[in-house]
Amino acid sequence: MLRTELAELQFITHIDNLASILEHGILSHNQMAARHHVSVAMPEVQDRRAQKVVPGGRRLHDYANLYFCARNPMMFVRRAQHESLCVLSIAPSVLDIPGAVITDQNAASKYVRYAAAPDGLAHVDRELTFARQWTHPGDQIAEWRHKAAKCAEVLVPDSVQSDRILRVYVSGEVGRQRATAAQQAKPVQINADLFFQ
Repeated sequence: MLRTELAELQFITHIDNLASILEHGILSHNQMAARHHVSVAMPEVQDRRAQKVVPGGRRLHDYANLYFCARNPMMFVRRAQHESLCVLSIAPSVLDIPGAVITDQNAASKYVRYAAAPDGLAHVDRELTFARQWTHPGDQIAEWRHKAAKCAEVLVPDSVQSDRILRVYVSGEVGRQRATAAQQAKPVQINADLFFQ
């Protein structure tokens, strides 16, 4: 992937977390542990992530994690909750934050490749990461690889400050009303497709 191809990064969260995020930023898992928030994370995935250490860096849970594409397997699993979820659009300038790391697939994967940002973009397969589907009938290995690649990430040490948030995406009118009631600092846009709607 080329940097010029990257318009934004994305962060999936519960709408009830918006006010806190706009005040404190997107925090790492470890920083969030001490704060009240509504988690949308999958516990089994978080258990794997808790064991990971970023080569040359810190524990995976010490990073705020952003997706290249939030229309991914995690969102697919959470699609029934779409009216309670939002996706934050994040400025690609986070790639220049010291210590930021890029992964070519889900950071909890056994075969993930970590690389310093922004040069690590070269390891992200744009076609796989932004593909609309990741299923490969008749080829389970290809499907597992593609599913992991759909969840490529940017890992930012500790937090992403709220001034890097560009806008808030929601699935429909219910989400728009909730996101607007929770905050007025960022524009809210409906993008049903992002939420598999």
